[in-house]
Amino acid sequence: MQLPDIERLRKDTPTCESLIHFNNAGASLMPKPVHEALINHLALEASIGGYEAEHQALPELDAFYTEFATLLNASPDEIAYVENATRAWDMAFYGMPLKDGDHILTHESEYVSNYLGFLQQAKRRNLVIDLIPSDESGQIDVNAIPALITDKTRLIAITHVPTQGGLVNPAIEVGEIAKAHDLIYLLDACQSAGQIALDVKKLQCDVLTGTGRKFLRGPRGTGFLYVNSAFLNKLDPPFVDLHSATWTADNSYEFAANARRFENWESYVAGRIGLMEAVRYANTLGLANIESRVANLAKTVRSTLSNIKDVDVHDLGVKQCGIVTLTKTGIDANDLCTHLRTQGINTSVSTLTSARLDLGKRNLENLVRASVHYFNTEAEIDRFAQVVESA
Repeated sequence: MQLPDIERLRKDTPTCESLIHFNNAGASLMPKPVHEALINHLALEASIGGYEAEHQALPELDAFYTEFATLLNASPDEIAYVENATRAWDMAFYGMPLKDGDHILTHESEYVSNYLGFLQQAKRRNLVIDLIPSDESGQIDVNAIPALITDKTRLIAITHVPTQGGLVNPAIEVGEIAKAHDLIYLLDACQSAGQIALDVKKLQCDVLTGTGRKFLRGPRGTGFLYVNSAFLNKLDPPFVDLHSATWTADNSYEFAANARRFENWESYVAGRIGLMEAVRYANTLGLANIESRVANLAKTVRSTLSNIKDVDVHDLGVKQCGIVTLTKTGIDANDLCTHLRTQGINTSVSTLTSARLDLGKRNLENLVRASVHYFNTEAEIDRFAQVVESA
């Protein structure tokens, strides 16, 4: 199976006619079916009431779990809807059975919000953060991990695709080591979900988190959490309400039997339906097909930029994805991003404060981040390169 005609996919994304969207790692463009699902439910709420609209939408809300199960090769009971990727990650991390003196293994490419969580809990609970070094390519040095594991090591927590570049960390190999040493494995898939095929059985992760707005092409304010059913009862959710648990007696309660114990009763119903539709859209296209096209487009971007004077591409790793980061001598990344926007090209900027351990080590203050998706074209890449060159 291959992706349908790209022009057909672009017709599902009408904004392609008016601008070049290379900011899919920030927030992608919703395809028509996703936008329509979102708007139609909001209209239904306005016409019959919020509770009533939710009741009518129960088949779509149930499909949220089955579509994500297909996306991740998981069970529907292992999926939870959460408001965003960071809160999904927090619900898992802050509920983990960690105790005084335990060690966390992570990497210098880790996302800022996650690392702030490590720092906070290190201070609160006397945890220790150990950094896995990078290999010569800049990715996690898998061979260095076993020597870092001690009887105090409890958790390996990494970001699959860092926010600040095209690096794809070797998550499957890390998972093999985690399982061999009976360690908890937490994987942040915020930037990989929707552009890379994810199989939680191959990854062997206990927890995986992600967002809706990026490469899945869903609405903002939506996210998801996967918890392996064998690991579920080892987590103690940091928050609880009448949806995540049942008040069984005056002084007792029981958690929901599945991953929905991490959900809230009140949630963005239209957003959940929109995200379900986005995952269904991606599943129909096939993640292997999406991954192949995105990687090839990004490779073309890197190759094209490498031929431009005074432009440097800064992506690391053996395997690279749809995120491309660059600098141009003499132009601040924020100014270049603004200039591109005036020319109808959306990009974003990755800053030192979002990836201090990585960018600081490389003496990089900020980078322009151009992130492509399957609906982008080679002609758009040429136009992007022309604007960068002439800036």
